[in-house]
Amino acid sequence: MDIEAGSTGGGRAVPAEWTVIESAIGPLFLAATARGLVRVEFHADAVRRDRMLSRLSGQLGAEPVERASGLLASAIRRLERYFAGEPGDVGLPLDWSLTAGFGRQVLRALATTVPYGTVVGYGELARRVGQPGAGQAVGAAMGSNPLPLVVPCHRVVESDGGLGGFGGGLETKRQLLALEGVLPAPLF
Repeated sequence: MDIEAGSTGGGRAVPAEWTVIESAIGPLFLAATARGLVRVEFHADAVRRDRMLSRLSGQLGAEPVERASGLLASAIRRLERYFAGEPGDVGLPLDWSLTAGFGRQVLRALATTVPYGTVVGYGELARRVGQPGAGQAVGAAMGSNPLPLVVPCHRVVESDGGLGGFGGGLETKRQLLALEGVLPAPLF
């Protein structure tokens, strides 16, 4: 499910909950508003978590509250099933307010047209949003994705078969693609 949300503009504070959960790829920072999941961050050690909280406070106009129930309960359950190997997209309500313009257009196309267990090239994704030749701009959109894993930028690869970049690190990208059956799992 997907909820369209504009920016948090107008000076209105948007309440949010956050937590850090353990996963097969390390700690994940999760934050949600009443509209849906708004932020995911890989490798959420204390420094990264504090940076995310500070950034979210500024973006949402309110200090996020630590809580792993309510707004985040379904996200936590679904991510646990994903990491346990249950096939399928995460499929959660999303708050798109931290995205805008071309980046939002690309991320929404990614979320709706690149299913679990598949990959797409940067150039192909650019074509899907009607901007052939905008492969580099697609890469920039992937790099600014506030919802990695849920909006699966790990599924975007180079046209020559290379992994391309990934904000969570290439090893994390390999692990996610192996979990989804796109790459072989490491032997050890």
